[in-house]
Amino acid sequence: MERSSVSPLYAAIDLGSNSFHMWIVREVAGSVKTLAKIKRKVRLAAGLNHDNILSDEAMQRGWECLSLFAERLQDIPAERIRIVGTAALRTAENADTFLAKAKTILGHPVDIIPGEEEARIIYQGVAHTSGGSDKRLVVDIGGASTEVIIGSAFDASALTSLKIGCVTWLERYFKDRALSAANFDAAITAAKAAIDPILAQYKQLGWDTCVGASGTVQALQEIMLAQGMDEVITLQKLKRMQRQAMQYERLEDLDIEGLTLERALVFPSGLSILIALFESLNIETMTLAGGALREGMVYEMMSQMRHHDVRERTLNSVQRRFQLDAIHADNVANTAMTLLTSCQDEWQLEQQAPCLLHASSTLHEIGASIEFKKSGEHAAYLVNHIDLPGFTRAQKHLIAELLRRHREALTSLPEQHALSASSATRILRLLRLAVILCHRRDHQHQPIVTLTATDNNLTLSLPNAWLVSNPLTNAELQQEANRQTDLGWPLHIVAMDDEA
Repeated sequence: MERSSVSPLYAAIDLGSNSFHMWIVREVAGSVKTLAKIKRKVRLAAGLNHDNILSDEAMQRGWECLSLFAERLQDIPAERIRIVGTAALRTAENADTFLAKAKTILGHPVDIIPGEEEARIIYQGVAHTSGGSDKRLVVDIGGASTEVIIGSAFDASALTSLKIGCVTWLERYFKDRALSAANFDAAITAAKAAIDPILAQYKQLGWDTCVGASGTVQALQEIMLAQGMDEVITLQKLKRMQRQAMQYERLEDLDIEGLTLERALVFPSGLSILIALFESLNIETMTLAGGALREGMVYEMMSQMRHHDVRERTLNSVQRRFQLDAIHADNVANTAMTLLTSCQDEWQLEQQAPCLLHASSTLHEIGASIEFKKSGEHAAYLVNHIDLPGFTRAQKHLIAELLRRHREALTSLPEQHALSASSATRILRLLRLAVILCHRRDHQHQPIVTLTATDNNLTLSLPNAWLVSNPLTNAELQQEANRQTDLGWPLHIVAMDDEA
């Protein structure tokens, strides 16, 4: 039996100022599948002295890490490997010493990229993994530099690498390990001074959304979710995190709920930089990006992965991976969006609601790929546990809960943070109606329907002759009306005169 060919491996290695990362992937069904992720805290930037000389100890930590990475590179062609060094190696006067031995260990050269190039690749990583076409501000706080970018789609219009980072700020402003107001104030003030030269340009360009692509932002999101908050970062929440940190006298005692030990050491310094960015740039909200430098490196090696709608690429990939009926999924999605259009003027749903309804409709049969009887439960599990580039964690959770309830038994949605409770409930109602109306899996057999909304009341009107000739769907619609009405969401099914 002939086996199908397997797509090639790619490796991206990022020699960062705080951590070294290796990411090994392959392309599967139009998406990137992670095969290995290896991370080591090297804290290279902490080994830089006042003359920007890397200590022998820091270089040795780096070489030991690279010796681990080297094993996994042996079977990957050189053209599918990219290794870059960032701020600490850009700064180190003796970087050549480190790089010479690194090349011997890895068998491949390390490319020390300029700060602007790092910012460009980071933006590509964000653009390939974060949804939406709005003009976005991207922030990535690294160990020794912070990249700030403005762009739309795949094109960046402003690229800046600032010489501020969570490791260098730790060594400079929290060297005594005291979590004092004086240390925080000094760190924030110094970061603002570094940001000041770009303020005029960035405020003039402006942006619609802001995303963070760093460990600091990841840590903040984990803390907020652990403490019952939503995933959206605001200045108020950052100040709350600062007050929580200052309840402890020393860095070694830091024990904030949701903060891992791995991230604790550089958390106060990263938090200070983020506060400075929010205050200087007047950032209102920030969410976590889906990718950054390593993702940008991989997607640039995979030229076939460039796509101008990240969410569409993701949904198409999942359909292929789970062998879903794409024609039927598109029909359900189109029906759901038509129903939404009928209600939008009355309901005024949030901007992300149509996208999440479309995604849920497109993936509504994913659970049946495991088992039909409990397809809702399986769908929720799969969506919660697979990568969905272009969708945030909160959006994934809502899609999962919508799919858990897309057919048969109906319960209220649990607390979620992607949409308001009313908007989430309303798109669930439309999803369920679309699934029923597409019951025969052929758009030519669908009726022409009219849906009207008055506050929370829905009235679905269908031709009487069609209802008579489709008794099963008629019964399902009547049952659905009872289910929604019983939960306080009135739904009326009305038969129209055939002449109408």
